[in-house]
Amino acid sequence: MRFNLTLFCLLAPLFLFAQGNTQNGVAAKGYDVVAYFSNNAVEGKSEFQAKHEGITYKFSSAENKELFTKNPEKYAPQYGGWCAYAMGQRNKKVDIDPETYEIRNGKLFLFYNSFFMNKMDNWLEIGPEKLMPLAEKNWAKFNQ
Repeated sequence: MRFNLTLFCLLAPLFLFAQGNTQNGVAAKGYDVVAYFSNNAVEGKSEFQAKHEGITYKFSSAENKELFTKNPEKYAPQYGGWCAYAMGQRNKKVDIDPETYEIRNGKLFLFYNSFFMNKMDNWLEIGPEKLMPLAEKNWAKFNQ
């Protein structure tokens, strides 16, 4: 029994991280990814959901759900919803704070933010122009 529990603990993270940063299969911790583009970090509602590439997205309105379903690639967060800074600078999948985000070049970037560690500040300090190509390259390795 102990072996099975140990094996589960070792393998569980592989399944959790396979498709992107989701909590219970829901992207962006349940926040409305379309609303970010109107400069609003708001939680989605269970009655407005859509699936894209096996991941559930929640929306704050029927209108936002419709916008997403018409063009999910426009609204889906970059790097599977993992922290953009960590993907570029550290080549790691790091969780996010759904209220710490940036829209750049028409794309949604999410960041880790806890206590005195706002990784969006680091992203801006180092420079998105430098980190984005690194993050793209690193994210491609995770999706091979």
